[in-house]
Order: sequence, then C-alpha cells, then structure tokens
Amino acid sequence: MKSVKKQVLNQVLNQVYYQVLNQVDDQVWDQVWNQVRIQVWVQVWVQARDQVRGQVYDQVRMGK
Repeated sequence: MKSVKKQVLNQVLNQVYYQVLNQVDDQVWDQVWNQVRIQVWVQVWVQARDQVRGQVYDQVRMGK
C-alpha cells in the first residue's frame, strides 16, 4: 500500500512541478523574447536610420 501512495504522490508532484515549470518557462520566455526583440528592433532601426541619414547627407553634400 505504501508503494502505491508513493507512486501517486510522485505523479502528483511531477504534474505540479511540470505545470509550474511550464508556466514559469512561458512567462520568462515571453519576457526574454520581448526584450531581445525590442533590442534587435532598436539596433536595426538605428542602423537603417543612420544609413538613410548618411545617404541623404551625402546626396545633399554632393549637390545631387
């Protein structure tokens, strides 16, 4: 009887553990992903902006 109780307890603990782990994992992953996405987006935006600004500046300076 003890071993059955132990098995059930282990199963319940495992389920709870995985549920918590999955929830935390999703939340952490969302946060990390959002931060990374924002950083990448900012970098790309800054590079593109600088590039366009440089091209416009060159065109104006060359009198085109």
